[in-house]
Amino acid sequence: MTEMEGTAPLLTARDICKRFGALQALDGVSLDVPDNRIIGMIGPNGSGKSTLFNIISGFYTADAGKVWFKGRRIDGLTPDATARMGLCRTFQVSRAPERLTVLDNMLLAAREQHGESPFEALFRRARMQASERANLERAGELLDLLRLTRLRNEYASNLSGGQKKLLSLGRALMRETDLILLDEPTAGVHPELIDDLLAVVDKARHEEGPAFLIIEHSMKVIRNVCEKVFVFNYGKNLAEGTPEEIHRNEAVLEAYLSAG
Repeated sequence: MTEMEGTAPLLTARDICKRFGALQALDGVSLDVPDNRIIGMIGPNGSGKSTLFNIISGFYTADAGKVWFKGRRIDGLTPDATARMGLCRTFQVSRAPERLTVLDNMLLAAREQHGESPFEALFRRARMQASERANLERAGELLDLLRLTRLRNEYASNLSGGQKKLLSLGRALMRETDLILLDEPTAGVHPELIDDLLAVVDKARHEEGPAFLIIEHSMKVIRNVCEKVFVFNYGKNLAEGTPEEIHRNEAVLEAYLSAG
C-alpha cells in the first residue's frame, strides 16, 4: 500500500469507475470524508451510490480509480482487511446472526477475542478473562447508547427492522471503528424510531469518535445529521455542498424530478 502525499482526509476516493457489462455504474466519481464528520450521499436510484460503497468496503473491485483510507491505498483489499483497518459498513437489509442474543451479537463483533486462541485459553487465562470483562463492559455501554439495554437477552430474530439497524450500528462501534458506512439506515424503519436512530448516530460521532458516510434518500434525514452532501447521477458527481446548498441546487432538483 502506498502513502498519500501530505495531509489527507480520513477517506478519499478518486476517479472511481465500475462497469457491469454494458452498464457504466460509476464513471469517474470522487469524494472525501474528513475525520469525525457525518457526510451524506444522495442520488436517484441507479446513480451508483451502493456500488461506490461496495468498492470502498472491498466487496467490489473498481475498474479504475483509487481509494485511500487513513492515508493508505485500500482499493482491491478484501472486506475483512478493510474492517481490520477500522472501516466497517452496514447494509440496507440488516444482517445479524438471528439465533444469537443482542448481547452475543455485540460480543461477536469485538476486536479483541483472546479466547479464540487455544494458547491464550490454556496459558493466559487471566488475560483472556480480563479481555472478556472489558468486552462485556463495552457492549453494555454501547447498548445503553443504542437504547437496546432492555433487549440485551432477546434473540436478534425478534427485533424490529429499526432495532436490527441499531444493532448493526452497535456491532460496527464494537470494533472501535474509524469510519462507518451506513447504507440507507432509515429505510423501512418505523417513523417513531428514525429520530432515535439519528440521535444515536450523532451521539456516537461525538462520544465514540468515528466518521460516518451515509447513503440516504430522505432529505429530511440528510439535513438533520449531515454536514456535507455528495450528489451522484448516472454514475457521476453531480454536486456537493452543505444540505442547504444541495436543497437549493437546480441541477439536483432536476435530476430527482426526471428520475421520478
